[in-house]
Amino acid sequence: MNVPSENYLIDHLIEDAGNGRGGMVFTINLDHFSQLRVDPDFRAAYECADYVTADGMPVVLMARAEGAHIDRVTGADLVVPLSRAAADAGFPVFFFGTSDAVLERAIAELRRKIPNLVVAGSESPPMGFDPHGEAARDAARRIAASGARFCFIALGAPKQELFARTAVATVEGTFFLGIGAALDFIAGTRRRAPRFLQSMCLEWFWRLAQEPRRLTPRYLRSFRWLLGYLTRGVLGLPNQPQNGSSRDVRIVVREGRGVSPTRLG
Repeated sequence: MNVPSENYLIDHLIEDAGNGRGGMVFTINLDHFSQLRVDPDFRAAYECADYVTADGMPVVLMARAEGAHIDRVTGADLVVPLSRAAADAGFPVFFFGTSDAVLERAIAELRRKIPNLVVAGSESPPMGFDPHGEAARDAARRIAASGARFCFIALGAPKQELFARTAVATVEGTFFLGIGAALDFIAGTRRRAPRFLQSMCLEWFWRLAQEPRRLTPRYLRSFRWLLGYLTRGVLGLPNQPQNGSSRDVRIVVREGRGVSPTRLG
């Protein structure tokens, strides 16, 4: 992770966009950590990320236990302030993922909140969308051709991160940000946990109560990874990926743009 706060990230993204740069922004949570150990493509995408934030209070607390003071910066929290900063700077934005109905409602709500927002376009990919394939590269070209400087991707992990990696390898000058269910929250099709539950590290419980069938396997996997991570930390054992790689999987916060492969958590 290399983002200490939301303001830090937004300031740097606007500055980078002003200098013609593009790249990838990911928001890491416990589920991502568990997938990084077993999914080499997902890990490769993270290794190429320009900015990685702590998405979730457990990740924030674990980072602070390592001596790094960082704030929680989620995809859901980032969309509105970054869109507002992009609008003020004259940078168009693009929305990719979820469904046409959610896109329409979310964009209408964002335009209500940010009247000067320039939406370059939106697109909901078909079922079975391959984030590695030619359809993904074509989508990236359409996004770049629209003039968008920021593209919010709402496909869920790991698909949104894999598409972002394909996109930045295909086009230049656009930032691709994985935002998960953020557009559903903005559109009102899903309810986000109240702030007091978020501050108590209980947003996961709120979401689990809403979608138990879909989220139970995910949270069991995340808690299993967390238990293993903490146990190995207490015993002083390395957090080795299950694919046999010699690289440790651990929480590290660094400064600057880009995430070093050997320092990924």
